[in-house]
Amino acid sequence: MTESSSSGIAPLQPEDAGRVCAQASIPAVILEVTRRLQDAGYAALLVGGAVRDCLLGRPVGDWDVATSATPAEVMEVFRRTIPTGVAHGTVTVLIGGGEERRAVEVTTFRGESGYRDGRRPEAVTFLRDVREDLERRDFTVNAFAFDPITGDFFDEFDGLGDLHRGVIRAVGDPLDRFAEDGLRVIRGLRFCATLGFDIEEATFRAIEPRLPVFEKVAKERIRVELFKLLGALAPSKALAAMWASRLWERVLPAVEEGAQEALMLRVDEAAANPLVRLTMILRGAAPGGALTVAETLDALKLSRAERRRCDALVGPLVSLLVTADPTETRRVASLLGREHVDDACAVLSVDPSTRARVLAALDGAPLTAKELALSGGELIKRGLVAPGPAVRELQEALLAWTFEDPTRNTTGALTARANQLTAAAD
Repeated sequence: MTESSSSGIAPLQPEDAGRVCAQASIPAVILEVTRRLQDAGYAALLVGGAVRDCLLGRPVGDWDVATSATPAEVMEVFRRTIPTGVAHGTVTVLIGGGEERRAVEVTTFRGESGYRDGRRPEAVTFLRDVREDLERRDFTVNAFAFDPITGDFFDEFDGLGDLHRGVIRAVGDPLDRFAEDGLRVIRGLRFCATLGFDIEEATFRAIEPRLPVFEKVAKERIRVELFKLLGALAPSKALAAMWASRLWERVLPAVEEGAQEALMLRVDEAAANPLVRLTMILRGAAPGGALTVAETLDALKLSRAERRRCDALVGPLVSLLVTADPTETRRVASLLGREHVDDACAVLSVDPSTRARVLAALDGAPLTAKELALSGGELIKRGLVAPGPAVRELQEALLAWTFEDPTRNTTGALTARANQLTAAAD
């Protein structure tokens, strides 16, 4: 894939990077943990994405502390700990008391080997040198380490250069990195989307040979990465790489050859809502692909609410929502669900005037029986219908009548109409 000449990030030497990170707002509990480990004679550093985001001036989510201390040694340094994942070197340290108590995950420098299932290492070796620990990380821009106490900065794989060039490049041999954890093939493209970077050519070429490893990855993990990718400002660059590497067909239904570029541009133009963007892609699915829309949604393990939302937006009703006939718009919105109308307009990429026309047609209009001015119980109480299935039938008839003119949704008008309908039925 084509590489950027520059990301707009000034080129940095390690000492410059250290000064940038030192100016970041590092939480006091993180500094306390690193300082106490160092006072006990161990190395303690901040590693990974938090350091990268400091350099990019982006908000930092989680701060990862790595140390030369083994889990047992970490638990000797701190009185209150939780053995979160001791076998893989992780201990949760509890700092402070009461409402001020905070949990900080501390992980021992480690090496890994034997990735039989494409995710979990069969053997973990604890190390004393951070340089060896950085060798097992996925991409160069995530393989940084920073000592917040001394200001020392570690960049063993020219991640600073890649940060300046705007490139996602695997640490070492990308075939090895992708064989260790199959999720990395989509994770790398997710970084392309969220950071606006390009994927380095050799790293890109390693994706397709490692797709069998990717297929072993839990679907829930894939969904997380896909949604982060689709939630980026402009995901088309990553989507194009998914298509070209054949990763797309392992995650999403195929679209017609030649139609994918226009679809990706439409996705970029839509609001950064992952579920809406996913639905836009699903609506463009071509028949006869490796994955159907239903199979895709099943595989992504969506929540019930997400699945209902996608099912509604993928269906044929959505296209009928923007009809010029306000009565039909109200009927379709009733079937679709009021809660899906805004998303439907986004999926269809309607212009502002069309969206305004749809919303105007729905303004003040009842779309469900519960929104009618007369409830089922009141219809029975007024002697307009007998208890039973006839109540629902009458409500549906009244609702359809109000679609023609929402001002009819009054107690008096509905009572008169109900009398007409029941008289006609007799």
